[in-house]
Amino acid sequence: MAQPCTSSATSTLLPARLRKMMLWTVLGVICFLGRAAECRRGRISDSFEYSAISCRAHTASITDFGGVGDGQTLNTKAFQEAVHQLSQYGPDGGAQLFVPAGRWLTGSFNLTSHFTLFLHKDAVLLASQDITDWPVIDPLPSYGRGRDAAGGRYISLIFGTNLTDVVVAGENGTIDGQGDLWWQQFHKKKLKYTRPYLIEIMHSNNIQISNLTLLNSPSWNVHPVYSSNIIVQGITILAPVTSPNTDGINPDSCTNTRIEDCYIVSGDDCVAVKSGWDEYGIAYGMPTKQLAIRRLTCISPYSATIALGSEMSGGIQDVRAEDIVAVGTESGVRIKTAVGRGGYVKDIYVRGMTLHTMKWAFWMTGNYGSHPDTHYDPKAVPAIQGVNYRDVVADNVTMAARLEGISGDPFTGICISNVTIGMARKAKKVPWTCADIEGISSSVTPPPCGQLADQGPEKAAGMCDFPEDPLPIDTVEIKKCSYSATNYYV
Repeated sequence: MAQPCTSSATSTLLPARLRKMMLWTVLGVICFLGRAAECRRGRISDSFEYSAISCRAHTASITDFGGVGDGQTLNTKAFQEAVHQLSQYGPDGGAQLFVPAGRWLTGSFNLTSHFTLFLHKDAVLLASQDITDWPVIDPLPSYGRGRDAAGGRYISLIFGTNLTDVVVAGENGTIDGQGDLWWQQFHKKKLKYTRPYLIEIMHSNNIQISNLTLLNSPSWNVHPVYSSNIIVQGITILAPVTSPNTDGINPDSCTNTRIEDCYIVSGDDCVAVKSGWDEYGIAYGMPTKQLAIRRLTCISPYSATIALGSEMSGGIQDVRAEDIVAVGTESGVRIKTAVGRGGYVKDIYVRGMTLHTMKWAFWMTGNYGSHPDTHYDPKAVPAIQGVNYRDVVADNVTMAARLEGISGDPFTGICISNVTIGMARKAKKVPWTCADIEGISSSVTPPPCGQLADQGPEKAAGMCDFPEDPLPIDTVEIKKCSYSATNYYV
């Protein structure tokens, strides 16, 4: 029997039986008119399983909406129409949009609730190089202005707000921000608005971003903000180490977040934890809390593996980082803040870091003086307390630590235990510099500064304890989902 010929994946936009009848009727006529032999020539199947917080009852391909993956055709309207049409299935089990192999040029598009965007392993989303394809939106209320320029900001390539139950995933498919155009505009100071991010989800809950490769973002790569219950997993992020502000993953005023199994090479912090900027962040008052970071590998010669701040005016609390590897990176975990920030960073736990070729193993900065405007409150000083590091091994390090609090507002409750730092051949003569800090230490090599009172090696096992109770995000049930489609060819 002749096989039907079709160029697109079958979907559940129509009832399955009706779709099948229509397909066989139309293509049966074509084959009857003399193409039966050709119709028997073959088929290509896409079929795979993946793990997600939700599986979907309905499926479509971007080709069903006129998408063309030739790297030249602009597919913005196809993606926008696909999301719009599939949004109707939210109350009926949700919908999945599949992006097959190809190079899919697009401008920004918005997501919808109860929705999965899934990229084939050979699919590449290419961000448009035409700035007019990027609408301008308001600055974040907790920042008061854009990061690159006063006023608004270009919307992210993949954007969503006020959503629930959203998955952006793939078989390690690629999203390429083609950021060089934006980097040049930034360096030439020609930007009227702040550069776009690759993925930004706002005011949302139950979010998963997983198993993707993100390339050359114009600025930050992944930015969940004002959101909760977030999983970022299995992400590879690559950008030139000299590219400006290409932070990897930036949870911002978020609660209950899990970042794990990620590999990041960037021109800025691999993970930057944030919660608003000076008086705007203080007024908005939404902290980042209950954050787990696990099995992260980072390369960033001019920035931190994990940064807390500098925009931390809404507060940062209960951050747990473990099994962290950094190579050729400026610092391990860095706290960045300043007078005028207000807010707090407290209950920070780091366990099991392996650091190779670093400028600093530990760095805390109380004079990171960037402000959104001149209206910040000079009396708004941050509270930094309860910062714990244990089980750290480092080699080829230029300086063990630079720990600088704020005069009259010391950073307190610092605990460092079971740490061995191998110094570089041309290391600084004084491996530790400390000012306006208070804390304790045990079994640390080379010996730390006097402000970190040595408790003796016998205390090492019981110091700087890492919480063993799970965070709520660790109890989220992950399901096995599947996709199956057949493309027939002649």
